[in-house]
Amino acid sequence: MKKRLSGRARGLIVAALLCAMLITIFSAVSGKVIGSTVVQTILSPFRAAATSIVTSIERVYDYIFKYESLQAENQDLKKRIVAMEENARTVDQLERENERLSAAAGLVAEHPDYKLEDAYLISWDVSNWKSAFTISKGTRSGIRVGQVAVTEYGQVVGLVTEAGANWATVTTVLDSSLGIGASVSSTGDIGMVEGALATGAEGLLRMNYLPTDSVLKNNEQVLTTGSTVYPRGLIIGYITDAGFDETGVAKYAILRPAADLDNLEQVYVIKEYNNQ
Repeated sequence: MKKRLSGRARGLIVAALLCAMLITIFSAVSGKVIGSTVVQTILSPFRAAATSIVTSIERVYDYIFKYESLQAENQDLKKRIVAMEENARTVDQLERENERLSAAAGLVAEHPDYKLEDAYLISWDVSNWKSAFTISKGTRSGIRVGQVAVTEYGQVVGLVTEAGANWATVTTVLDSSLGIGASVSSTGDIGMVEGALATGAEGLLRMNYLPTDSVLKNNEQVLTTGSTVYPRGLIIGYITDAGFDETGVAKYAILRPAADLDNLEQVYVIKEYNNQ
């Protein structure tokens, strides 16, 4: 475009000079001065061309200026949108945290002997035979190996199996290494709950060693019986199926974990409790 404009300008200049020379020669020969009307008539096309060039240049300048202004405005809008989205996420997170704190307050009110320590999940470690995650607190906060991690509603999540100064590993109820003494809430029948990774029922638990005359119903609660490790009355899961084991002398039940392990953000470690 630069080349076209400069070439056009040169042509106009040359044409103007030629006209001026012609006017001067005509005036000298004829002894008359060409009137302004004639000059205006001759120069009019050149003025129109010059005006067109100036207008084109102004349009290009306005376009470039407006484009840069729009680009800056677009960047500012993007930053505002990012800030608004971040604020929305923060609000949602705070709302969820407030809900959990309120529920945890209810848990403490129901079990005043509980001393809880809340912690956020940092990372998961899941394989064919393992289900565990790392939390954001450890021994500095009074968390020790052998303590139970629960949700704000008292649902069993798992057991602390490793602990550092500012971190700890919680092995979940789905892990094959855990066994929890449990009872069916409506009948009191006692058995042992094992992780789904040990039983082959992915994402589920299995309660073994139940009496053959146990009456097992779907959605029955299964609770911890209480021990030196697990407080009494924590919710482990809900019965979804039942049957006789391979020996035929005992029953088993398949459980859906009470804790929503897939959507965990925060857990509460029971540091102290009283089973009496």
